[in-house]
Amino acid sequence: MTKRPSGRASDEGRPVSIEPGFARHAEGSALIRVGGTEVLCTASIENKVPPFLRNKGQGWINAEYGMLPRATHQRGHREASKGKQSGRTQEIQRLIARSLRPCVNLKKLGERTITLDCDVLNADGGTRCASITGAWVALSLALRKAKLTSVITSQVAAVSCGLTEAGAVLDLDYIEDSAAQADTNFVLTAEGGIVEIQGTAETSPFQDHDFFELLRLARLGTAKLFEAQNAALETL
Repeated sequence: MTKRPSGRASDEGRPVSIEPGFARHAEGSALIRVGGTEVLCTASIENKVPPFLRNKGQGWINAEYGMLPRATHQRGHREASKGKQSGRTQEIQRLIARSLRPCVNLKKLGERTITLDCDVLNADGGTRCASITGAWVALSLALRKAKLTSVITSQVAAVSCGLTEAGAVLDLDYIEDSAAQADTNFVLTAEGGIVEIQGTAETSPFQDHDFFELLRLARLGTAKLFEAQNAALETL
């Protein structure tokens, strides 16, 4: 079977590091590095909620996502200069928010909004997964600072898996992702729950056994990410 471009084993993720407290002014923050991908995640708490939640006695989690112009091989335009966000950006930031809401008891949070900002400094595949994983650390730190740690109900992380010429593999980098026969993103909890799965066949439909192998790899990958998250939180 063809080897992976990186030389990694099929079930081997990229090196991961999470530096908590990177942004000194944010209530919670983390700089996450997954291989060549680096994302700065910050969490901000406001004592208000969107209009549709006023006087409902619960909070909300929102997310924004963006890439710096030179996060990729060629300079990308700042979306602010165009006056609108791309469909990709909107889809990813909705995914990040959806992934983090189930890990918080919004009733216990009270009428507060937590905004998670995920800014990609360097992109080499898996930016949305790194954003979710790093955002959970930033969120946890913000809630710790606000003395609201009891509202956290689960630990969440995300990883990509795909079908490539090397078979089913864990944690695709850009080279693998751009040529994958199928690409999936798994958002999982440390308790074994599934928050969201995104999966697309790029060339031909994949089968049940392919999916379950990708899920198996995702569980291995997120287990390592949960360890990295816990290690980061223990340093502060």
